[in-house]
Amino acid sequence: MRRADRLLQIIQILRRANGPVAASRMAEELEVSQRTLYRDMASLESSGVPICGEAGIGYVLEEGYDMPPLMFNASELEALMLGARMLDGRVDDSLSRAAKDAVAKIAAVVPKDLRDVLIDTPLFAPQFVAPQQLAIDPDLVRRSLRLERQVAITYEDLKGAVTERTIWPVLISFFDGATVLAAWCTLRQDFRSFRLDRLARYEVLDQRLPKPRKTLLVEWKRSSAAAYSRPNTEMRGV
Repeated sequence: MRRADRLLQIIQILRRANGPVAASRMAEELEVSQRTLYRDMASLESSGVPICGEAGIGYVLEEGYDMPPLMFNASELEALMLGARMLDGRVDDSLSRAAKDAVAKIAAVVPKDLRDVLIDTPLFAPQFVAPQQLAIDPDLVRRSLRLERQVAITYEDLKGAVTERTIWPVLISFFDGATVLAAWCTLRQDFRSFRLDRLARYEVLDQRLPKPRKTLLVEWKRSSAAAYSRPNTEMRGV
């Protein structure tokens, strides 16, 4: 890898990270020595790239830094097309259509040789399970997550019991044959999983979540880890 390409890749690594990145981790990914990595970091800092680093912790790219978009390489384009193909048939029409629109926009700006890589990618993700039939608009679910709003739902569990609840949406998981919403349930006072095909009503309320969704996500991960660490534990229902 040329040094100029390596410097751009370092910025990309820092941009995609959620926290400090250790020099050893970057050096391993770039397949260079830590000594070379330190020289590269010094070059970036001297050129004005706002990188903060602390021994024993790692490097962070300060917020607000912007640079011209990088050209996609073949592997990145293959990953994007595979992701778009995986969405087809596994999610609602709106999200699947959005993925196709994004691919079309990318294809319009990349060079022809890379456009062929994108469009003719020989990577597929067959779908063998029929899509769910939903009584609610899945756009509303994603909207509630983006806006961090509380939601009133009508839900039917596996035993046929119907309940009215207020939930705090956390994230959506897509499985073959089922799309599941993880949320804090005010009725159960705990995190619960709700299948979208069992929701009869999904009303986004004006009330914001009592705490940021990112905070709820951390708490959900901690709760899930604790639940699965216990023997004979299954995904908690409703």
